Amino acid sequence: MDKEASAIVLLVTEMNPQSELFMQYVRDKLGCEVATVAPRETVGSDDDIHRVVLLDADHVNEKDMYHWEELAAADNAGLTLAAFNLVDENQALSLATTFRLQGVFYRRDSLALICKGIAKLISEELWMSRTLMTRLIRFYRRQQVNAYRPANGLTQRELEILKLLGTGASNTDIANQLFVSEHTVKSHLYNIFRKLKVRNRIQAMNWVRQNLGSAPAPLPRQARQHSDA
Repeated sequence: MDKEASAIVLLVTEMNPQSELFMQYVRDKLGCEVATVAPRETVGSDDDIHRVVLLDADHVNEKDMYHWEELAAADNAGLTLAAFNLVDENQALSLATTFRLQGVFYRRDSLALICKGIAKLISEELWMSRTLMTRLIRFYRRQQVNAYRPANGLTQRELEILKLLGTGASNTDIANQLFVSEHTVKSHLYNIFRKLKVRNRIQAMNWVRQNLGSAPAPLPRQARQHSDA
């Protein structure tokens, strides 16, 4: 069985006549299954099926993108994430430095070019321009340099909380992990938001991605269940 036949393309968007036409075009050109899913939908894992997920930037917000990244990070998920319908390379750079994207598609891309890119993703190759890759390399080089500098006056405890926040941990999770009270966690978060000049957890998580690199592994399932008890 070839890779296209054993792959599914999932378009995360709102269903409309335009998306239906796009899906039919991809089916005809690549011979693979294509379906739409809601931004907060959960998909099962299957070792034999490779799912290429196209996140429509017009209909998927950052919170929902974190949802899909968490799904992709699960064991045996078989998910490849790509951003779809992007305005320009600046938007692509912002998303690619925040999420683990393996491909980007722009509004200006032709259907034929999009199908070519999807085929590359099905083959587990990257689909990004050389200029975008160059900018990503420069970004990560700066990030390595910044890793050795003080981070916005944050204390070591605040950095620990930030890193846990980047895993999607709740205040209860963080409190249990660090053996402090939830009230203490809330006080630290208030100071963190003030120092980083952000207003909420999503913005703080973006700061973690941009400045501290990849977030550490999520808390073990048993630990989370215990903390929620």
